[in-house]
Amino acid sequence: MQRPPIQPVMWQPPTASPRAAQRLSTPPMDRPRLLPVTGVGTEDVVLDHEGHVVTGVADGGILRVSPDGRTVTRVAETGGRPLGVELLADGRLLVCDAYRGLLAVDPVGGGVEVLAAGAERVAGKPLVVCNNAAVGSDGTIYFTDSSQRFGLEHYTADLLEHSGTGRLLRRDASGEVTELLGGLQFANGVALAQDESYVVVAETGAYRLRRVWLTGPRTGQDEVLAENLPGFPDNLSTGTGGRIWVALASPRNPALDWVAPKHPVLRKGIWALPPALLTRLEIRTSWVLAVDGTGQVVCDLQGDGSRFHMVTGMREHEGKLYLGSLRERAVAVIDLS
Repeated sequence: MQRPPIQPVMWQPPTASPRAAQRLSTPPMDRPRLLPVTGVGTEDVVLDHEGHVVTGVADGGILRVSPDGRTVTRVAETGGRPLGVELLADGRLLVCDAYRGLLAVDPVGGGVEVLAAGAERVAGKPLVVCNNAAVGSDGTIYFTDSSQRFGLEHYTADLLEHSGTGRLLRRDASGEVTELLGGLQFANGVALAQDESYVVVAETGAYRLRRVWLTGPRTGQDEVLAENLPGFPDNLSTGTGGRIWVALASPRNPALDWVAPKHPVLRKGIWALPPALLTRLEIRTSWVLAVDGTGQVVCDLQGDGSRFHMVTGMREHEGKLYLGSLRERAVAVIDLS
């Protein structure tokens, strides 16, 4: 597949903290228990009302995994590439499909309803990479369109270009979709505050989390919640006590930070490297953080990635954390006690 050209924007990344160079937390993440699945790329996970794990894989399948991991059932096919997975009040699954758009999937009959189509214009612009979502108690859906420049298969191009075309969208109960926030550096994970007073969105390409206030005197205003993260933030989810879990797919790469403010031709050269070499720039790790409402880190769990790596999604459930990955053929489980 021919790769599209990039037009890099010069920018100055914040100086990485010492934590970005470390490869284990203190104490390190427990060795995870693996729930193998019939597919690759369990990018996000959610737990249904019976405690089964639901995830999507690269071939378009939606899988339901029994709590003991012994039974894996293919409940639906999206026809695209499912990423974020959430639960809807009517029992269906909300699936962000990178190619087809925002979908409601019936886990019993396998039916798929398109709520916001990837092939159509959404809030005045094409929906290019439908990535992650959160659902409010009133049925409002908050979801991301990661880039206006590149499809999912070329997400690295967006990170290298740093043109900031991602956006956070809102779909209300009537089906109308509006843009809450634009100009984001690869808009990715989404999570709601426990009281739904604000929504948080991850900017993977800027190492930060932003929030938009939904209630109170600052309604509609946005601000940085957490910045200068030690890695690339991916999906988000809300956990116990309202903490926001953050999947760090990879630690920051010193070489990429170094080249960001330099002449754009250097990043064009990196993009011209063979895909196998680009993949080698990834630093293998298994890493999640949790932040509170002030943006302070309240939990930091990192392992060496030897058993499970590139965590892109996570969900807290009954004292355990379930992890998904863009690369693995399993869901990982760690004990939070």
